Amino acid sequence: MSAATIEFDHGISAIDTGFFRPQFDASHLILHNGRAAFIDVGTNYSIPRLLDALKAKNLSVEAVDWVILTHVHLDHAGGAGLLMQQLPNARLVVHPRGARHMIDPSALIAGATAVYGAAEIERSYGTLAPVPAERVVQASDGHVVDLAGRELLCLDTPGHARHHICIWDAMSRAFFTGDTFGLSYREFDTDKGAFIVPTSTPVQFEPDALHASIDRMLGFEPQQMFLTHYSRVTGVERLAADLHESIDAMVAIARAHAHDSARHARIAHDLGELFVTRSQAHGCALDVEHVRELLAMDIELNTQGLEVWLEKQSKQ
Repeated sequence: MSAATIEFDHGISAIDTGFFRPQFDASHLILHNGRAAFIDVGTNYSIPRLLDALKAKNLSVEAVDWVILTHVHLDHAGGAGLLMQQLPNARLVVHPRGARHMIDPSALIAGATAVYGAAEIERSYGTLAPVPAERVVQASDGHVVDLAGRELLCLDTPGHARHHICIWDAMSRAFFTGDTFGLSYREFDTDKGAFIVPTSTPVQFEPDALHASIDRMLGFEPQQMFLTHYSRVTGVERLAADLHESIDAMVAIARAHAHDSARHARIAHDLGELFVTRSQAHGCALDVEHVRELLAMDIELNTQGLEVWLEKQSKQ
């Protein structure tokens, strides 16, 4: 396999989608009894990598039964329409709130364009292709995807986004968590294991719901989690506790600056301080500037998410 693909037990592979930087954004491929499923797919520019991963395993495109999206943010789902065009037998599984955006991605494109601009959207994601409605399966809470006899259970897991599902695979005792179980970049790994950071979203961050979703997954006693950013982590109970602490700390930072005239800058500064301090306590040897560089995009997105959450709180 390519250096951009990592092989795990139970027929699970992590494919680096090539988005943003190496080992930033993963698509996971599950192979069982000669049939395959992708979980999250990256962008349009990621699709050749996913198809190459099939070829490396001597799998035909006809062998893929499912494309499962944890949610429809573009780094997870932007390439879904184009990929589905290459997979004649596959059906697309997505949260009911996200289904319409896969069938008609115009609202997704408009929202992202408003934030990043048309040129950046084309550069990072390309032109989104729609998925025919008859090929879309809406996964409500408890929906089971049958991969050649291997059951993949979809749970409604809001907090990062209201259109988010996490997928439980009993065979590997693992969840595929999208962004609900945070992000963990391999550059931060130490002898203590993985370092983890919550990730919000500019429009739908809900800390109480995120706490509940994390605890719900813990109830399954998972042995490992497969994150889109980036792939497998173990020591799940420790990481869950770290996430709970960080979510509470992020909320406290937001509330402390709720009425500041320079609110955005102050929240972003304090989030940077929080993540630097926590990474150092974890034993991370990276210098402070490198930590800030690796987490710069996430600090900005978390700041935006907290600000939108504050606005919603003020109207309640």
